[in-house]
Amino acid sequence: MQRRDKINYYLDIAETVAKRGTCLRRHYGAVIVKHDEIVSTGYVGAPRGRQNCSDLGKCIRMELKIPRGERYELCRSVHAEANAIISASREKMIGATLYLVGVEVSDGSYIAKSSSCSMCKRMIINAGIETVIIRDTADEYRIIQVQDWIDNDESLEGTLGY
Repeated sequence: MQRRDKINYYLDIAETVAKRGTCLRRHYGAVIVKHDEIVSTGYVGAPRGRQNCSDLGKCIRMELKIPRGERYELCRSVHAEANAIISASREKMIGATLYLVGVEVSDGSYIAKSSSCSMCKRMIINAGIETVIIRDTADEYRIIQVQDWIDNDESLEGTLGY
């Protein structure tokens, strides 16, 4: 048996974390790692104490047919990246790597061309996270240097994520 490479190992953990998600559209899981040690994890879900979409049996963004990447202020959920960030100290995030996996609830497929939304990108930048690795297939991924998000400021262009 061949040993799983380290990047896919952490992405596999992020994928498992995503299974805790409560969104009816997409499950995302995030794992922050520094010095080969897991700092925190996060998945998509409503703020503590509020009902999740999975509990309510409905999603307002689905009902309104809002496309991916738009009108997040209507969403009940906190994104996986944000949940992982708020569960970690800044000291442990500076220079860390965030591993991110997104899965479509409808068919279990990986989310094509997945990326963090603009709000999560800002939090990742401010947290001091250095690298984001996003799963594309069971074995393939993209490595993003957060400095690229700083240098190529999408807020000046109006492009969206997720």
